[in-house]
Amino acid sequence: MKFDRPEQELIHLLSQKRMTLSIAESCTGGLISKIITDAAGSSEVFLGGIIAYSNKSKIDLLKITQELLGSKGAVSEEVALKMAESAAEIFSSDFSISATGIAGPTGDSDEKPVGTVYTVLKYNTGKCEVVKHNFSGVREKIRFDTASYCINQLIMYLRNL
Repeated sequence: MKFDRPEQELIHLLSQKRMTLSIAESCTGGLISKIITDAAGSSEVFLGGIIAYSNKSKIDLLKITQELLGSKGAVSEEVALKMAESAAEIFSSDFSISATGIAGPTGDSDEKPVGTVYTVLKYNTGKCEVVKHNFSGVREKIRFDTASYCINQLIMYLRNL
C-alpha cells in the first residue's frame, strides 16, 4: 500500500495491528500530535497527548519530580523517559512518544545548545528507545525534524512487528 505522508502509514499500521499511541511533548508544542491527527483514522489509534511545555506542567501532569528536573534539567534523557512512561500509563497505550529539547533561538547553554532534543519511543514490549539528537536549523525546522524522527521511528518498528 502506498501512502502520501508518513503519518498515514503510521495510522494504518497501528490500526492493522490493533495498537494505540499516546504522546507527551514539550519542545514540539503539540506538533507531533497535530501531524498524527491530520491523518484520517487517527481517532481509532491515537488516545491523546499532553503538551507539558513548562516545568510546572511536567510536574503536575506527568508526575515528574522537582528533584529530577532540578538535578537533570527538563532537557535530559531521564525526563524524556519519564514523560514517555507517564503518557503510556495515563492513556493505557501500547506505544508512547515523548520529546523534550531546546528549539531556540534562546534557552541554550554550552552543555545543551539549540537543537539538543531527547526523544523516547516506548514500545509495547516495555522497552524504551532514548535518543539524544543534535538538530540544526531554525526553531521550526528543529521542531519538525523532531516530530518526523519520532513518527518515522515508530513506523520502522511497526513494519517489523
